[in-house]
Amino acid sequence: MQDRSGKREIWLDWMRVTACFLVMATHSCEPFYLGGEGSLILTKSDAIWVAVLDSLPRAAIALFIFTSSCLQFPLHYSTGEFFRKRALRILPPFLFWTVVYALVWGEPVQNFKDLLLNFNYAAGHLWFVYMIIGLYLVMPLLSPWAEKVGRRELQVYLGIWLFTTLVPLIRQWAGGAAPVIYGPSGIPNAARYPLWGEASWNTYGLFYYVSGFVGYLLLGLYFRKFVGRLSWGRTLAIAIPAFLAGFAICCGGFFSRVWADSHGVFPVEGPVGLAALWEGPWLNDTLGVALMALAWILFFRKIETGGRFFEKVILPVSEASYGMYLCHMLLLGVVSAWLRNALGTGTDGVLGCWTTPVQILATALLSFVGVAIFCILLRKIPYVKNRIL
Repeated sequence: MQDRSGKREIWLDWMRVTACFLVMATHSCEPFYLGGEGSLILTKSDAIWVAVLDSLPRAAIALFIFTSSCLQFPLHYSTGEFFRKRALRILPPFLFWTVVYALVWGEPVQNFKDLLLNFNYAAGHLWFVYMIIGLYLVMPLLSPWAEKVGRRELQVYLGIWLFTTLVPLIRQWAGGAAPVIYGPSGIPNAARYPLWGEASWNTYGLFYYVSGFVGYLLLGLYFRKFVGRLSWGRTLAIAIPAFLAGFAICCGGFFSRVWADSHGVFPVEGPVGLAALWEGPWLNDTLGVALMALAWILFFRKIETGGRFFEKVILPVSEASYGMYLCHMLLLGVVSAWLRNALGTGTDGVLGCWTTPVQILATALLSFVGVAIFCILLRKIPYVKNRIL
């Protein structure tokens, strides 16, 4: 987490730790809308809580990419050295935990067969590693341009990218209740409604090459090159409206789709593809997530000083965050099941309508603390550090 002068970027450590917790908060919500035949929400109260508590942390992945952009992009050493450093840091822990999940969850033989084509679907969070490696592959191609790009030119590309965050929402609106197709590991993908040059024989439409996660790469570049220190007044004047607007898009979009499918009657249940459609406003390349990510970034940039808590808590957790991301689902699943058994479900739980939010937040917090302690202690073993964590 050091800039090119060797100075530690404290705010990036704070943001990385927060993003790690937000990931666990997101996954803690999943049992409350995934279940039964694939999609299941028991009560209207659960639908509201999931809409709120699963919308708030949805910028987590965007924050991880932004952090990588600030630190790695454009490249400040040779392409070969860049790939060597990234491969040694990313691949050994990823391969280790991929094998662990393949052995622990599901049918091992089928899991290993699936790994030839994709990640183990039971460990769905591992998709992130494939995506970030893809971004690393294009960083050397974009770096010469990134070194020379001016403010106005970069603003234009960011504006185009920001428009593309509307495309997934436009696609679902235009396509209506699209059918769902499945990938090699049973991964649901809403059938694509063709837009702007797309067709059954061409998926590379007008905005394909300037959309998706590359936008967060450019956003990190823009902040590093052109955004100076902002006052608290200006920061909050931008961050609060952006976060509220993004949250409204994510929360309102999810709940309105659930309500349309349930017609106000709960429980609502269906195949896993139904949940994939509910999640449409939460996708990482949508406007709501982008706006919330911008708000988080502006807020964390105001953190300029460290201190004892940073040195003893935040810094070790930040350094262990990649390993925490990879292994956290093993503990989170156990904690979530234990709390559901102890507290009950829905409004019939021991805390009434508060049962669900308490379970979600407690699952996220206990999992975060437990995995953090495990990874920090394990990283103290010399051979383990950077090999499985």
